[in-house]
Amino acid sequence: MARTNGKSQMDVKEIDAEHELPAAEDESETQVSAGQATGASTGGDELQKLKAERDTLVDRLARLQAEFENARKRATREQQEFREYASAETVKSLLPILDSFQRALKIGAKERSEFHSGVELIYKQLQDGLAKIGLKTVPAVGQPFDPHVHEAIEMVDTTEVPDHQVLEELQHGYKLKDRLLRPAMVRVARNPRG
Repeated sequence: MARTNGKSQMDVKEIDAEHELPAAEDESETQVSAGQATGASTGGDELQKLKAERDTLVDRLARLQAEFENARKRATREQQEFREYASAETVKSLLPILDSFQRALKIGAKERSEFHSGVELIYKQLQDGLAKIGLKTVPAVGQPFDPHVHEAIEMVDTTEVPDHQVLEELQHGYKLKDRLLRPAMVRVARNPRG
């Protein structure tokens, strides 16, 4: 029986050890409650600090989102500018071909053959294709001289037209959308002073 008592005393000690844990938890809860009571005033300060930190982070996030959006728009704009620049260079390389067509059609304007009509048709198709991508001729004859879009090759003394008016266009000028590809080469009127 002593053995049984020994075992039972041992079992009791083990059970008590198991029961002591919840008692220890109760003690820690009591300590936490006491800590909360004493730290209630510091909890409000911590809450304010956390709110300020949250506001700072939200502001920072908004700024980063705005920077990202600006960078995206800038990249899109740069891609568009690059495409326009590339197409401008391509169209610019075709301008001498347009000039050659114009000279050929002026020379052969007296003869109306099928060949001449075919060349006119090809020239018209080329002009239409370039117009679709935004190529426009710079207006010249009869316009006041504009150094931004005209290049004066010669000044002609005359009283028949107003001073600084374009008399003749020697070579067409072209714009691609709003970008000047080549200025028009022109003769400009100059009224002699007398």
